[in-house]
Amino acid sequence: MRIDLIKYQALGNDYLVLDLPGPLGELVALLPLVCDRHRGLGSDGLLAYEPATMAVRIFNPDSSEAQKSGNGLRIAAAHAVLQHGAGDEFELHTIGRANHVRVLARDGAEISTELDIGRASFVAADLPARFEGEPERVHLDTPAGRVEAMLVSVGNPHCVVFGEPATKTRCVELGPLLEHHSAFPERTNVQLFEVLDRSHVRIEIWERGAGYTLASGTSASAVAAACMRAGLVGEHVTIQMPGGDLEVRREASGNLVQSGPARLVYRASVDLADLADLANEARPPAS
Repeated sequence: MRIDLIKYQALGNDYLVLDLPGPLGELVALLPLVCDRHRGLGSDGLLAYEPATMAVRIFNPDSSEAQKSGNGLRIAAAHAVLQHGAGDEFELHTIGRANHVRVLARDGAEISTELDIGRASFVAADLPARFEGEPERVHLDTPAGRVEAMLVSVGNPHCVVFGEPATKTRCVELGPLLEHHSAFPERTNVQLFEVLDRSHVRIEIWERGAGYTLASGTSASAVAAACMRAGLVGEHVTIQMPGGDLEVRREASGNLVQSGPARLVYRASVDLADLADLANEARPPAS
């Protein structure tokens, strides 16, 4: 079966988009290969988009399904505009939520949008995490040392680490240990950050199910929320990531709104049988 995919990127965070109806189950099963940057097409995940309802499902490279992705939703918004003629304001539907989108600019294959992420929660059960109530900070022991973190949910779980250098090396060291920490029964996203001033924060990101990534919209929002709660920044902050900058502001309602670009990269027509053959070749021989 031949399927059409379109690849987009948002600040270096890239997704393949599949319009439904389509062979979603078969493609999701092959995602570890499809997302591989050496043997497959290469991406940080898959977005399954339903044009009739403007609904989006988000899948990680390990085939797990994510509740939300800020960059993924802005990519879906660009796809809705470029491929399906969406207007300047609309809603994208994810698991349990309608996400309001406003188009800020159109420049060929690049669409800049403003996305309502919703209100951040610091309640441990909302991630979920194995702590009580709404802790200000938690301490987590790992083989790489004890870390202090703030727990944040913006529709998906985040562990925002305080007091660590915001370097790729430390992020790659701590990221998998915290993602799979026993405190997080459904795993978590991880961020290290450095406050540059009251309106600028630099971050490094380890994504649940994807690993080290250049950018993440929900990670940017979670760090902004954590820094606002800690009194380190104001109500409008620029989050600097290796892939580029994202603007995050907190409205009077408490909702977080992020704005940034997404761009179409390429179109591909792929035969699922070819991918399945590659996947079979990549499997180790039976012992």
